[in-house]
Amino acid sequence: MTHSPATQQYMEKQAGDLRPGDFVFPPGDGPAEEIAAVEVENDDYGVAALLLVTMVDGGTLRIAVGSSVPVGGGVPVDSDGSVSSAADESTPDSSTSDSSTPAGGDADAPAGPAVVVPPRPETPPTHTGPSAEELALIPEPDGTPEAVVRAAATNHKGKNGVQVLADRLAKGINTKSGSCLRDLSDLAFDLCIVLRDPDHALAVADLLNVLPFDGNLDRWASIERALALSSFICREAGQAERAAVYEKLLRAPESQEEDPFKARINARVRQRSLNEPNLYDKEIFRAIDNGNHEAEREWRFLRLEALMFLRAHGGSKTIDEDELARRIGNELESVRA
Repeated sequence: MTHSPATQQYMEKQAGDLRPGDFVFPPGDGPAEEIAAVEVENDDYGVAALLLVTMVDGGTLRIAVGSSVPVGGGVPVDSDGSVSSAADESTPDSSTSDSSTPAGGDADAPAGPAVVVPPRPETPPTHTGPSAEELALIPEPDGTPEAVVRAAATNHKGKNGVQVLADRLAKGINTKSGSCLRDLSDLAFDLCIVLRDPDHALAVADLLNVLPFDGNLDRWASIERALALSSFICREAGQAERAAVYEKLLRAPESQEEDPFKARINARVRQRSLNEPNLYDKEIFRAIDNGNHEAEREWRFLRLEALMFLRAHGGSKTIDEDELARRIGNELESVRA
């Protein structure tokens, strides 16, 4: 059974007095959980207004500074919500007569201060970028960026989508421009997915792949997209070492946050997005129901991108790499049909 404020002894404490090591009862009927870190957010006048509380299991709570919250001793629980065996061993057996247990005492109550606390989870893994030797697996472009784009488009005359992008990019590629980066990533995807030209797609994507993360998430989205595509192309071609370089570049920004609290929150949010990815199921089914084949194809294209990103990230806790490979194959057939 779980121990909530209704079944476990507790007291109230001012939120502003909470410290790491305290045990607080989250909303609901769950057990008390140990606090790992507390961060204070000020309002616009510089006055403390909100506490961001992180638990040892990675959960978070937002608590107004002036609130009173229930706190108490921690009782370790198993994943099914039952009290763990470690706690049972420290609780007197109700089947024996023990003078240390008061008559009529609650057999489910915590066994005093000798409480076994679940181990603190490990720090989120640090992802380092590739070495100079690994980066050397990405070849230098064959000429200027504009020349690379023109060479890719030359093989696909008559394909309007590619020609429009190539004509726009050939006028001058500015890697500081978010729209230019998006055009490059769109061109790489069209070459690979639509026109089945992975070699030129990889050459165009490499114009993006070598750009560093500068903190601008909008610009990084296009680079991240190109890295995921490049990883897919190389793995399909049996170039596992080169694919691993793209995957390291994809993950490297995740370890750039120096604040431990923010890094932990970012890791938790990122893991949730990997475990619960948006694969556009509702949008695809709606397009199918409406008989809108073009809209269905566009949504499946976005699903394919999401699956490639997950695969480049090594899968997640809910979708492993083999399943991702199978789903990617299905979506490729759909968007190329």
